[in-house]
Amino acid sequence: MTKRPENTSALPLDAILLGDCIAEMARLPNNSVDLVFADPPYNLQLNGELHRPDNSRVDGVDAEWDKLGDFEAHDRFTRAWLTEARRVLKDDGSIWVIGSYHNIFRLGAMLQDMGFWILNDVIWRKSNPMPNFRGRRFTNAHETLIWASKTPKSKYTFNYAALKMANDDLQMRSDWVLPLCTGRERLKVDGRKLHPTQKPESLLYRVLMASTKPGDVVLDPFFGTGTTGAVAKYLGRHFIGCERDPAYAEAAHARIDSVEPAPADAITATQSPREVPRIPFGNLVERGLIRPGELVFDVRRRYSARVRADGSLAADSARGSIHQVAAALQSVPSCNGWTFWHVERQGQSVPLDALRSTLREGQSA
Repeated sequence: MTKRPENTSALPLDAILLGDCIAEMARLPNNSVDLVFADPPYNLQLNGELHRPDNSRVDGVDAEWDKLGDFEAHDRFTRAWLTEARRVLKDDGSIWVIGSYHNIFRLGAMLQDMGFWILNDVIWRKSNPMPNFRGRRFTNAHETLIWASKTPKSKYTFNYAALKMANDDLQMRSDWVLPLCTGRERLKVDGRKLHPTQKPESLLYRVLMASTKPGDVVLDPFFGTGTTGAVAKYLGRHFIGCERDPAYAEAAHARIDSVEPAPADAITATQSPREVPRIPFGNLVERGLIRPGELVFDVRRRYSARVRADGSLAADSARGSIHQVAAALQSVPSCNGWTFWHVERQGQSVPLDALRSTLREGQSA
C-alpha cells in the first residue's frame, strides 16, 4: 500500500487507503477534495443462489461487504460515511452517488436531509444488461446516479461545452447508454470476476469529464478494483481511494500502475463562451494585431469598414462597434462582428475571431 504521509493534514494523493472508509476519511482534512464519487453497497440481501435456465450459477452480489443488515443499519452506515464525505468536500465541490432501486432512494433522501443540493439524477442505461432469469420482474437494465453540490450556493464545476462536444454538439442528456464492464477491462481471477459490480471506465470517464478539471482531487470511499483511480490518472486528475479488502486494493494498484496518462495538452475540456476570458475588439487594436485605418470586410466583400484608433468601425453610413456596424450595413437587428468581419493576411481572408483566438492563447500561455 502507499504509505500515508506523516503529516495527517496533507492529502495522500494518488493513494489507496486500506481500511474502513469512515475511519480513513476521518483522517483527511476539512474542505480538501474537489469531487466525491461513491458506489456504496447495494444491500441486496439476496435469498439463495440465482441460476440461469441452463442451471449455471449467476455471479450475484453476495459478498460480506454488501450485507448491512436492516434498513436502520444501512441508514446509520450511510449517514456516517456521507457525514465524512461532506466534511472533506470543498464548498464548491460536488458528489456523485450510484445505486440500484435497493438503495438509491434512501441515498437521495439522506443527501437532501444533510444539506446537499441535488443537481441531476442520471440514468445509466445498460446496453447489455443481465436478463431477469426468473421472469417475474422487468429486466433491471439501469442504475441511477445522483449528482449533488455541497450547498445550493456552491459554484460547482460543470464542463457543459465539453459534454456537448462529446455528444456531437448536442446537449448531453441525463440518460446515458453505456455497456457493462466486459472483456479485457473486467478484472478476473481464475476465470471468475474479481469484483461483482466493477463499473465500466466509460461511466467514470463521463463523470470526471463533466464535473472536474485537470489537477482536481477525486475521493472514492468504495474504491473496489480502482476504476475511479484508473480514469482519474488517465485524465490528469488526482485520486484518493478507500478500500477495506486487500485483494481488491492490490488489484487496483496493479491496474492503476499500468495506466499511461493522456498528454497534458489533450485533457483540458472545451470551454463554454461564458467561461472564456472576454477580449474587446479594442484590445486587438492596442496590441497591434489590427492597425487603425485598416479595412475590414465580410467574407463575400459586399461590405467594408475602416478600423478607428479607439476600436470602433467607420463606414459610409454607420459608426460604432464591430457588431453595430455589421448589423446597420445589413439592416438587421444584430450581428456577430467577430465572425462577420475579416481582414487580409498574407493574401488570405482571416476572420476577426481568429485574431482574437491568437491573442487569447497568448494571454493564457
